[in-house]
Amino acid sequence: MSGRGRLALCAYAATVMASCSMLPLVDPALWIVQAAFLMAIVSGVGALARRVPLARPLTVLAQAVVALLTLTLVFARQQAIVGVLPGPDAFVQLNALLQQGASDVGQYAIPAPATPGIRLMMVGGVLLIGLAVDALAVTFRSAAPAGLPLLALYSVAAGLSPGGASWLWFVFAAAGYLLLLLAEGRDRLSQWGRVFSGSARPGRVKEGMFENTAPLAPVRTGRRIGALALGIALVIPAMLPALDSGLLGPGANGEGGDGVGGTISAVNPLVSLQNSLNQPEDREVMRYNTNAQDTQEMYLRIVALDEFDGSSWKSSERHIKDVPDPLPPPDGLSAAVGTTEVQTSVSAAGWYAQSWLPMPFPATQVKIKGDWRYEPVGRTLVGDRKQTTRGAQYTVSSLLVRPTAAQLAQAAAPPASLVKEYTRVPDSLPSVVGATARQVTSGAANNYERAVKLQDWFSTSGGFTYNTHVSSGSGTEAIANFLREKQGFCVHFSFSMAAMARTLGIPARVAVGFTPGEPRSDGTMSVGLRDAHAWPELYFEGVGWTRFEPTPTRGSAPDYTRQETPAGTPSGPAQPARSASAEPSAAPSAADSCPPSARRLGDCGPSAAATATSPQDSGPSAPALIGTVLGVAALLVLPLLPLLWRRRIRARRLGSGGRTPADAVARTLAAWQEITDTAWDHGIPPDESLTPRKAATRVILLGRLTGAAAASVQRAAGAVEQVLYAPDPRPTPGLADDVARVTAGLRAAATRWETLRAIVAPRSAVRVIWAVARRWGRVREGVAWRVRALGSRLRPRHRTSPPPKPSP
Repeated sequence: MSGRGRLALCAYAATVMASCSMLPLVDPALWIVQAAFLMAIVSGVGALARRVPLARPLTVLAQAVVALLTLTLVFARQQAIVGVLPGPDAFVQLNALLQQGASDVGQYAIPAPATPGIRLMMVGGVLLIGLAVDALAVTFRSAAPAGLPLLALYSVAAGLSPGGASWLWFVFAAAGYLLLLLAEGRDRLSQWGRVFSGSARPGRVKEGMFENTAPLAPVRTGRRIGALALGIALVIPAMLPALDSGLLGPGANGEGGDGVGGTISAVNPLVSLQNSLNQPEDREVMRYNTNAQDTQEMYLRIVALDEFDGSSWKSSERHIKDVPDPLPPPDGLSAAVGTTEVQTSVSAAGWYAQSWLPMPFPATQVKIKGDWRYEPVGRTLVGDRKQTTRGAQYTVSSLLVRPTAAQLAQAAAPPASLVKEYTRVPDSLPSVVGATARQVTSGAANNYERAVKLQDWFSTSGGFTYNTHVSSGSGTEAIANFLREKQGFCVHFSFSMAAMARTLGIPARVAVGFTPGEPRSDGTMSVGLRDAHAWPELYFEGVGWTRFEPTPTRGSAPDYTRQETPAGTPSGPAQPARSASAEPSAAPSAADSCPPSARRLGDCGPSAAATATSPQDSGPSAPALIGTVLGVAALLVLPLLPLLWRRRIRARRLGSGGRTPADAVARTLAAWQEITDTAWDHGIPPDESLTPRKAATRVILLGRLTGAAAASVQRAAGAVEQVLYAPDPRPTPGLADDVARVTAGLRAAATRWETLRAIVAPRSAVRVIWAVARRWGRVREGVAWRVRALGSRLRPRHRTSPPPKPSP
């Protein structure tokens, strides 16, 4: 195999090895086989184009065309012309698949299903990266920059994979890149012929020369350096504690353990809460129906954050166990407090996938299929063995706890252990937090009154405004800034009230989940991304963990925190407001993007049927997209074609070539041709009627050449006469240096504009048009000859010999 063929093979292998880092993103991973096969075709086309040889830009263009044809064949065969040529319908289909793939990426969690749109994005992305690597490393002989597209491929996988990409995929990608670099180094060394090291092994003689079978010294050195660099990249991050969550560190998400005594690690589910609230489309997360008379208390709680370490609120590391049936009674709830039993059926959307199960609080029984575990302190369910909420349908029995103001005000002191755990605040908490809490609750007689005063101060009387675009920091300084700026969203309000309650000795934590959502015409409740919410829970003995609502314009304040509090009712099941057997639907509503305020006023129009619909205008039309791509390509590529052609031609003319006398003649004539075209680019058109010596004098005079540049032109003209007219031609060495001196002299004598014109828009590029015209003429003559020959064969009565074939 030639050096360039070996380099092309290594470029292909490096692309496939780097693509393996994306295997965890999509399930099943059979797309990688398809991508590798199509990439092999594109690489093979590049190898053939370089063997012809085609100009470098034409080689890349041919590979890009073949890549488009293969993608059309695989993903838009029905819409393509004769199944492979991409017509307008094929481009429309590919555009639709890309839009659908972008939508699927936003809907599904990792690993996403291999939908046609996602497969097109994955396979097309690998082909694009592979084409870039092959062009840089093989066509343009620059393997080092080829690491950038490979790094981009790995970075996408590392950024999307939960907890970052595995170290194994990094090893694959790095090994592929090192293999590519070694192949390029070996290829460069081979261009200099055999390299003799000083330690050839005697005793093995071949054609009178010692044969050294050991690897070349530079190659051995390159291998050692590459292995050392790869080892450092793998070992050093693992040894540094500060990097343990980086490339090789474990993922940030906790997993349920095996067996009854497993644990769940501390996870902060607020990472995407602000992003959910700022989504342009309020996509439906879940739908539920319930027999509750009033749904304003139907907060769907996901998890409780009970640990405040000064930098963030998060859930403590807890033991989990199998889900009991029924769940244990809520902690601290007395039989004297009024409760109502509620039945709720929930259907999660197919795209919504996370490990915590949204449920009304406190739940008493959960019926759900799959691998779910129970965390008793927070009374939450968490998925085990990568179990998520995607498409889950489950039923929850829960209690609506209705304490009276008197019961909360007269609550006994909670257990000392609970107070110690849930009133802990970090030493870094600014003193202004506790001072403000004491000032706001001045005059309160008990913890209940203090809690109500804190809630009312945040929601109504404190001058706070709701703003989801404020930075969502949760540390101690973020709380102090929030109390000073008085702008934020639910994270700021819930975190601040919980921290202030703890400074007052009230056990507090933060709950994360969803507000009740919006009613639909079919009687179900629809919960969207913008219903994501956080609220504080305060503990009162006899009532248990109790919800408060400090965030203005969000959710609803509980009845027991208002001035006129209804009396508690006896425990008993609620009367269904409608049939509880109605199945909830997870299909998105046509009015999902309608603001909640407009929904309440009935300005959103009729609700759509409960069937999933795809977006009608999710991006630019196919003709506009194609036109934009072609326009950008024309603006970027077409003006550079003359420049690229001249660089390619100059490199071929001044190349080393062969060693025979005929090769020496060809090199001399090519060097003279390069001088002639360079002069033409600088405004001196060639005159084919002049002898080489007279043509050299003309170039010197019109180009204002002096000194070494003028002597180089004369020496090149003499070399041409020598190889053309001498009986024993002798090649002249150093012609490439003469060409360089002539080029420098012409540029020194020209103005800046003339030099720029000679580089960017060389006049000699018109030779391409002449060459195309000549080839087209030969093609026409050949076709005409074949037509005449065929006509003569079709006339059997008057057989004549076919006309003479035109000479090429």
